[in-house]
Amino acid sequence: MTSDTIHLKVDLGERSYPIIIGSGLLSDAALLQQHIGDGQVLVVSNETIAPIYLDTLLKNAAAKDTIILPDGEQYKQMATIETIFDSLMEKRHNRSTTLVALGGGVVGDMTGFAAASYQRGVKFVQIPTTLLAQVDSSVGGKTGINHARGKNMIGAFHQPVAVIIDTQTLSTLPPREFQAGLAEVIKYGLICDADFFVWLEDNIDKLMSRDSEALRYAIARSCENKAKVVAADEREGGIRAILNLGHTFGHAIETATQYKVWLHGEAVGFGMLMALDLSRRLGLLPIADVQRGERLIQAAGLPITPPAGLPDVDGIVELMGMDKKVLNGQLRLVLLRAIGDAFIADDVDIEMLKQTLADYLGRSLNPVLNSDA
Repeated sequence: MTSDTIHLKVDLGERSYPIIIGSGLLSDAALLQQHIGDGQVLVVSNETIAPIYLDTLLKNAAAKDTIILPDGEQYKQMATIETIFDSLMEKRHNRSTTLVALGGGVVGDMTGFAAASYQRGVKFVQIPTTLLAQVDSSVGGKTGINHARGKNMIGAFHQPVAVIIDTQTLSTLPPREFQAGLAEVIKYGLICDADFFVWLEDNIDKLMSRDSEALRYAIARSCENKAKVVAADEREGGIRAILNLGHTFGHAIETATQYKVWLHGEAVGFGMLMALDLSRRLGLLPIADVQRGERLIQAAGLPITPPAGLPDVDGIVELMGMDKKVLNGQLRLVLLRAIGDAFIADDVDIEMLKQTLADYLGRSLNPVLNSDA
């Protein structure tokens, strides 16, 4: 580890674990062996990441067993989980085994779900290689798979024993995936950290150019924010739901397009636009804050117009009703009173929601930021 390595902690009592953020951590044998151990280990990766980073990890972690999954959100399903179970059984892994997720959010979610389920729960380590996974999905213990009727509807809460974030892996991340990860970074500023939002406004150009110091700061600040929320509400019984700003909208779009058109972060970014707009319509959020949010999302290279082929407004509302945050048949959305002040609304005016959906699903290439509609 270098002197600029950052150490954070997710404080969950006996299930607490470290988040280690630094450059070149995949080559730090002492660090990897400390958290992975020298017993049975199965490294789970995918066809995109494995050729780049797997050999380095295997060399320095002294791991032997591997399974390489196909790459893509469309493979985040039960059939893929079965292949992980098959590998564990064939290689006679026991209850003391450790699973290591080397990849993005899809790999991490599926590896965590397999670890939660295999022999009723084994250890796992997150080594996220995408920005989105580094700042969001690798932290907090949410694991799971998609169903044709809804995203992440099947899964378990299962905390990792460590999250190891090697920022050098971002150097090989395609621009589109990098920008998708920025959606989750922006989310933290919007929901609970107004000062961070201002920092993002001032430093978005540095992030877009992948400035190493700016990236390290943004990743650490995002992880700090998530760790605090998770520590306060591990299983999303209350405040943790604010981490889903834009997600109910975005998940509906992903489901409607069978996870084949937009990356998760792109859908979340567009969903946050609609959450900002709905907050304005309900008289909660000033138009100036909506404009700031949209400018930052657009500056991050995220889409601000919808993909083609979506259902009509009623169809999207129906898909939103399949979201796992629905409680007793009532749609719950994360909205904003101000930048940095999110809350969970369970009494949203459906007609206003439909107005927001109609406006954003029918957007032209030149949206009007100062509309008072």
